[in-house]
Amino acid sequence: MATDPATVETLPAPAPPAFDARFRAGLDALFAWRRDVRRFDTRPLDDAEYAGLLAGMSRAPSVGLSQPWRLVRVRDPARRAAIRAIFEACNAEALALQPEARAGLYARLKLAGLDDAPEQLAVFVDPDPEAGHGLGRATMPETLAYSAVLAIHTLWLAAAARGIGVGWVSILDAQAVARALDLPQGWRLVGHLCIGYPAEPSDTPELERAGWEHRRPPADFILER
Repeated sequence: MATDPATVETLPAPAPPAFDARFRAGLDALFAWRRDVRRFDTRPLDDAEYAGLLAGMSRAPSVGLSQPWRLVRVRDPARRAAIRAIFEACNAEALALQPEARAGLYARLKLAGLDDAPEQLAVFVDPDPEAGHGLGRATMPETLAYSAVLAIHTLWLAAAARGIGVGWVSILDAQAVARALDLPQGWRLVGHLCIGYPAEPSDTPELERAGWEHRRPPADFILER
């Protein structure tokens, strides 16, 4: 029998923790050292630690509290090989589209950790989840995918705080990945993640170290009206 929300006893909210200057400094360091990792140590992650990462991920905000992300832990060697083949085909197409002046640099970039990362996690979004009852997404249905992105970022920070790296592989045919993993029709790929201990920890993005791009200051992106 459904419970009338008006009859549910409201418990007092717990007092929030004090986030002091030391904590904020540590948080700033976490932001600086959270990297898109492509080079991994092959040693496996502890199962309990991996479960802890997913538990932290589940605390991410989501539109209407819908939690629309759907997670696929890719462990089967044949399915991993299929993902690798999809990446290789898409990467070859991307290389062909590069202007001549940047093609050589693009070819030298390491763009995925699919071979070495001990864990691969494919993150999909359910386009019509029952949870949340449609709240907040009638006018902006894309907020479902945004929610999945926030879950990925939450996982990313939780991993970095534990010395674990995450790499987001986006050079993929999303529909081909869904077919390779034999998933329900309608689920849409948001990100394919490689997870493991980084072989080369750094506080500077690899693309910046390779000369592909540099990080710009916040003022470059702010408008005032």
